[in-house]
Order: sequence, then structure tokens, then C-alpha cells
Amino acid sequence: MALTLRFSTPFINHKDTLKNLKPLEISICSSVSFPQVSRRSLCLRNSLLHEDAKLSRLDKSMFSDWRKEEKRENHHVLSGGRKSGSKVPVFVMLPLDTVTLGGNLNRPRSLNVSLMALKSAGIEGVMVDAWWGLVEKDGPMLYNWEGYMELVKMVQRHGLKLQVVMSFHQCGGNVGDTCSIPLPPWVLEEISGNPDIVYTDRSGRRNPEYISLGCDSMPVLRGRTPIQVYGDFMRSFREHFREYLGSVIMEVQVGMGPCGELRYPSYPESNGTWQFPGIGEFQCYDKYMRASLKASAILIGKTDWGRNGPHNSGQYNQFPEDTGFFKREGTWNTDYGRFFLQWYNGKLLEHGDQILASAEGIFQGTGAKLSGKVAGIHWHYGTRSHAAELTAGYYNTRHRDGYVPIARMLGRRGVILNFTCMEMRDGEQPQHANCSPEGLVRQVKMATRIAGTELAGENALERYDERAFAQVLATSRSDSGNGLTAFTYLRMNKNLFDGENWRNLVSFVRSMSDGGRMIILSEYDSSASDLFVGLVSKRDLNMKEVVLL
Repeated sequence: MALTLRFSTPFINHKDTLKNLKPLEISICSSVSFPQVSRRSLCLRNSLLHEDAKLSRLDKSMFSDWRKEEKRENHHVLSGGRKSGSKVPVFVMLPLDTVTLGGNLNRPRSLNVSLMALKSAGIEGVMVDAWWGLVEKDGPMLYNWEGYMELVKMVQRHGLKLQVVMSFHQCGGNVGDTCSIPLPPWVLEEISGNPDIVYTDRSGRRNPEYISLGCDSMPVLRGRTPIQVYGDFMRSFREHFREYLGSVIMEVQVGMGPCGELRYPSYPESNGTWQFPGIGEFQCYDKYMRASLKASAILIGKTDWGRNGPHNSGQYNQFPEDTGFFKREGTWNTDYGRFFLQWYNGKLLEHGDQILASAEGIFQGTGAKLSGKVAGIHWHYGTRSHAAELTAGYYNTRHRDGYVPIARMLGRRGVILNFTCMEMRDGEQPQHANCSPEGLVRQVKMATRIAGTELAGENALERYDERAFAQVLATSRSDSGNGLTAFTYLRMNKNLFDGENWRNLVSFVRSMSDGGRMIILSEYDSSASDLFVGLVSKRDLNMKEVVLL
């Protein structure tokens, strides 16, 4: 299927386009056009999913109870949830390097055209990371928001909305990281002088992705605590963008850990440390975390329990049954195991609550919603211990629901729970990894329903196929009020604008706007948002065509 994208003159300043084109961009360009969409090719796919049963008992028998619970769920609709049949707005994540290391907007012409395309497809808006390592890199409380201001104004001109992530973590070393943005240089200096302010594993390996939550209340960053530093950053953002909050900037996602997620960096991919589907390792061996563990053990009269973390919890790439802690009848299910896991999880929840309390006070009355991201750790979900979730800080086992406490913590602050892996199916995962992304998503949906917390979603991996979009559609629906309030698609790049990929995205966006009913664009519907992509030579530049990201 051939595709070509063309834009009319009013959208682009032709002189600026020619003047700023780089040699590579002149020789190979993409052009785009967006006609009005025909709605003649409609079909319904996938009946409503039977909604989730209570997940207080996480064993295999719970899955047989979904149908029994469905009728009861229909009588408990939440005011904050989304019923089946209502629109689910779709956002698209912008590239990680949307703002350059110099603080300027990256490839603004290309971005401008891409935003035009997204708007024409019915996209609600875009998401961007506001990197701590870029904005505050010149020194404590020296903020540079220039590139982000240019982006906000561009988004506004296109009639789109913006989700901004307060990204207090480094970029690089994880799935999908295509560039490197470390923490601010002055923070790295502090880490060099005091390595214990970053997470540390049992073997002493330091992880500079994110400041350890163990020192949240310690003035380790040039006289300020990490919580104060995060608060000052968010306050500066509010002051610079006050006039856009609630009108253009509709959501502020508050980063609370590596990848912006509320979790420990238990499965770092950098330097091959961890590989899927390893169980990961506990990150509680910096001096601040160890001091907290010791104090908690003394408090209950079990001094020995506070000397160190579990000695038999294995290594990053092992499986649960390879360890004494996580195996079927392992230490995780003993008094000591329960004490340690409650402490480890409790520290994570306390960390999240402190940051969100700060954010709540800063953004209250601005009109912008707050959200927090929770990781979709679906591997080893089918085992009793749920080892990979435990090392990440989610105390979720076959006998204990670990997501209701998280949902309640977020809900108390009026924060949306943003969850990943919405596109994944159990049958697509390797059998030996005991994965169940579908079971995990059902559990998190039920947790938000119980807590009365709004739920939004993301895809965990780049997917462009109909099957992945259909799974998100199914997940978005619910008659019990715990469907998705929004979905953010990962991520905008050149592949997204390829013909079939673009067609699938447009169909998906329209389906989400149509209450979760699957809308299929006809293969021969040339009037309906087909994207024709081809090479443009120098002599074709008078067509006023530009490069897509």
C-alpha cells in the first residue's frame, strides 16, 4: 500500500523550510496529507470483557470467579471511573530527546509537522519528559524552561493538550531509552562524594538512575533534601507555566523512581546487569536504607532481622525456584519474610506519598490533574511469591494484594494511577517466565475500583499491530466504572507514520473515541487518513514538503 503525505502552504513557512533544511533532510523527505475520514467501514470486534473479581486472594481459583463477580460489579459504579461507551482520550509520547542537552527544542520543523499529523488523526495531545538533568543542570535552583516553553506554545497552536512528566530520573540504561540524559552535574558531584545517596544492591553495585528514597529526609543535595529539591523543581515549573496549566497542560505526571515509576531499580538493563525474565534484586543496601531497616527491627524487638537484607534472595537473572527466599515454600512466607517485605514496600509507599503531598500542594487550584506511574511487572506473576514484583517494591503475592495500598495512596491525593503493559496478552509471553500481563491488568483495575482511584494506561513496548491495539481497547472498557480515563501511546517516531502503522493508529484512536468499539478502516479507503510516504528529491522541494520525525 503506497502512501504519501502532503501539507498545504498555510502550515509551513517555505523560506524557513528551505533555509533550515539539512543536507540529509533535503535528499530524503516524507510528505503527508490528511483528508476527511470516511466512516463507512465500521465493524465491531471483541465483546465486552468479563470484569475482574476481587483480588484479595491471588491464587489460580480466582480466575474462575470473574463471571460470578460480573453481575455484582454492575451495582458498584464509581463516580471517578469511566463507564463503557464513553470516550477515552489518546495521547502520544514525544521522543525522549524532544528538548536537547542545550535546552532547546529539538528538530522544531519536524515536530511541527508531526503534531499536525497527530491532530488530524484525532489525537487528544502529547506527553513530554521534563528532565531534571536538563532543566536544573547549571546549578541548584537554576532552571532553564526555554525549550519546554517553545513546545507548549507549539502544542497550543495545534489545538492539542499536553501531559508533562516531572522526570527526576536519568534517561539511559532501560527498555526503549534511545538517548542519555544523566542527573544534573551538581547532583552527580554529590553522588561522587557520598555514593550512599543512590540505590545499592547486595553486592555493593551502585545505581545512579535515581536518588535513594532512604535519604528522602536528609539534606544531602547542597543543603536540601531530595523531597525539597523535587518540590522546588515542580514549583518553578508551576510559576513558568501558570497561564497554560489547566488549559494546555492538562496533566502533570510526578516521577517517583526509575523510568518515572513508583518502584525500586530492581531490574537495571545497563551493562547487561539484568535480563528478562530475571527476578531482580532488592535495592536496600545503602547506609540510609540499612539504618531504616535496623531501626524497624529494633522497634519490634527483632534486632537480628535488621542486620541486613535477605541472604538467600538470589541474583538478578535467577528464577524464583533457584532461591531460598522466593521458592514455593520460601522465606518470603515466614515471619521474617513478611517483616522485611512490609518494611521494603512501606518505604516505597511513604516515598510516593511524600512526593505527591508536595505536588498536591503545589498544583492545587491550577486545573491540571496529577498522575503517578506504576510498572507492569508481569513476569513470574504466575508463581506464589511474585518475586519480580517483590524486588521492585510491590508486596504482591498469591496471598496478598499489593496494588490496593498503592491505589489508595494515590487516590488520597487525587492522583490518577497510570499503569503499563496494557497491550500485552498472556499467550504472547514465553511460557517459562510464568507471565500474566492480562491477570496483572485485571488485578490493578480491580484495585483502582476498590480504592476509588482513576486509572489511565500505557503500552509497555512499541507496538503498531491491530492485535495490540485491540487488547488496549478491551482493557479500556468496563461497565463497573474502572475503565481507562486516558491512554498514552508509546511512542512517536518514524515507524509510527509508516502506512499500515498509521492506519492502525487512526483506527484505534477512533475506536477509543467511540467508546471502545473497534473501527476498521477499509484497506481501499484512500479518502480515509491513508498515509502515503515516499522519497522526495531536491527538485521536488517546491511541493512544500517536510520531514517527519
